[in-house]
Amino acid sequence: MRLATLDIHKEEFSFSAGHFTIFSATEREQLHGHNYYVGVSFEFAINHNGISFDYRVYKRKIAALCDKLDRYLLLPAKSPYLSIEESGEYWIAEFNQKKLPFLKEDVVILPIANITIEELAMWFLEALTENTAQLAEHAIHKMTVRVYNGPGQSGGATWSQS
Repeated sequence: MRLATLDIHKEEFSFSAGHFTIFSATEREQLHGHNYYVGVSFEFAINHNGISFDYRVYKRKIAALCDKLDRYLLLPAKSPYLSIEESGEYWIAEFNQKKLPFLKEDVVILPIANITIEELAMWFLEALTENTAQLAEHAIHKMTVRVYNGPGQSGGATWSQS
């Protein structure tokens, strides 16, 4: 078996989003935003015809995930320090006994503990690896996702075949 790697880093694998990182029960960043970029690396077996797999499948998935987050405020559903309640057309986030109201139409609530590049990388990775049959069909042995929030700063998450 011949193993190879493929890295996908396309300009369209990006999104702009607002967030704040939560450091403790009493400390968080001010609300701000980033222009995020996503890159994915694959390790796989090369087929007899010199083709690994049709990686356009993953390009479409990555772009769709970026589109889902683009131009929204991101909130973490699993934070031990932030609670989120629904109130009419608002999400009311409560942190350190302060209420932060946000229009529902402006918010994406993610099933993660914090809005950090490492948690976002894990969210992307889980979405890209949920179809285990497809990973096996494509002979993918390992996948790493990196989320960048600026030049020289990224968080990553890796999945590998057991």
